[in-house]
Amino acid sequence: MTWPRAAQPTSRRQPLTRELIVDAALEVLGKGNLESLSMRRVAQVLDTGAASLYAHVGNKEELHELMLDRLLGTIPLPEPDPSRWQEQLREVCRAQLAVLTRYPGIARVGMETTVPTGPNALRHGETMLALLRAGGLSDRSAALAFDTLSLWGAAFAVEVGAAESAASDVERRSAEIGAFMAEHAEEYPNLLRVGPVLGTTPTEERFEFGLTVFLASLPHLPDGS
Repeated sequence: MTWPRAAQPTSRRQPLTRELIVDAALEVLGKGNLESLSMRRVAQVLDTGAASLYAHVGNKEELHELMLDRLLGTIPLPEPDPSRWQEQLREVCRAQLAVLTRYPGIARVGMETTVPTGPNALRHGETMLALLRAGGLSDRSAALAFDTLSLWGAAFAVEVGAAESAASDVERRSAEIGAFMAEHAEEYPNLLRVGPVLGTTPTEERFEFGLTVFLASLPHLPDGS
């Protein structure tokens, strides 16, 4: 007697798409850092081979840019209001920092990319410039302010990520430097005076200070600057 064969399970794997690849890459990045992100690890999440990813993504650098563009697309973008343009800019910058620090290393992609490459990055840039123009800034001032704010946010996120990944080493080095300056107090009176401030001020407060000072200066720029 021949026993009937058990029905073979049907595959429910979704067809591979660029969107699924970006989803998987962000999942990997959220658990590690940019250095640990590889095409092989992304393929493992998708239960496929790394070679299959290249039909949708040219290389790891392109994947990085797609990931950054996806994250920028999660940032709420307001309709410019001339009566509160500075607060709107502050809200966008805060949201950008939150996104960039949530995924360690992704901020470096923005610093290494000289121009926006995706639709979300373009919309983000367009809104930032519209907010700056709503504040009455000239084309030149708006362009330079947008560049400065973008670099400031990305650089701060990079610093936060680096500090978190090497916290113990930073503490050790800080202790060594503090001990050295204490032995030569007459040479470093100001550094010793403000050292505790720099060492204990929360990340958010440091970011807000720089943002506040910069935004407050914008209405006072000379015309045509």
